[in-house]
Amino acid sequence: MTSHSRDTPQFFLTAPSPCPYLEGQEERKVFTHLVGGGASALNDILTHGGFRRSQTIAYRPACETCRACISVRVPVDDFVFRRNHRRVWSDNRDLIGRASEASATSEQYGLFRRYLESRHADGGMMDMSMLDYAMMVEDSHIETLIVEYRRRGPDSRINGRGEGPLLAACVTDVLADGLSMVYSFYDPQEAPRSLGTLLILDHIERARAMRLPYLYLGYWVAGSPKMAYKARFTPQERLMPSGWTRFER
Repeated sequence: MTSHSRDTPQFFLTAPSPCPYLEGQEERKVFTHLVGGGASALNDILTHGGFRRSQTIAYRPACETCRACISVRVPVDDFVFRRNHRRVWSDNRDLIGRASEASATSEQYGLFRRYLESRHADGGMMDMSMLDYAMMVEDSHIETLIVEYRRRGPDSRINGRGEGPLLAACVTDVLADGLSMVYSFYDPQEAPRSLGTLLILDHIERARAMRLPYLYLGYWVAGSPKMAYKARFTPQERLMPSGWTRFER
């Protein structure tokens, strides 16, 4: 009988299921658990190898016939705002993001549901209850924040808080070498603001302020309209068979 140390991660493979990004493809994932005192260090190592975190699970695509999912990270010190970035930043100067320890609220869940109904109505997350959402946000054994975005108020410059309804939020992991945007969502009625772009730009600035070299964006999938936006944040590094490779455009 083979025995395993409790401190040694064990990896498992999911059964094939329809790919959510490329029609006609099937996906499989290899995954392991992130629990205990070594979870942060293990998550850092696995992230460098192309894994992503979901609650206490780290996973990576392991599809048999496709290698389209590519991990992407932005070297924040080299990133320069382009014209469209400056426009989005200017259009949202009335908003402020506040980071706090990851804790789920009913207001977040309401915004999360509206976002899914507008953008991902056919996705598997549509079945998530408030309890499921709370687990997504709070069930983490590493340092995890939630950044909430609201309109600036008269005291925002002093206390760093906005006021009024929640317009956007992002569950964010703090890694040894960067920030990782685990999941973001925003008010679909505020489409002219390009809030998805704003959240990435804001996280680039947050990583710079924290002196962390990278912002991890998750997977970019060539040919998937849902993931096309990630290619617009350059220079960026993509995890290729030879390692992290820089792309200027």
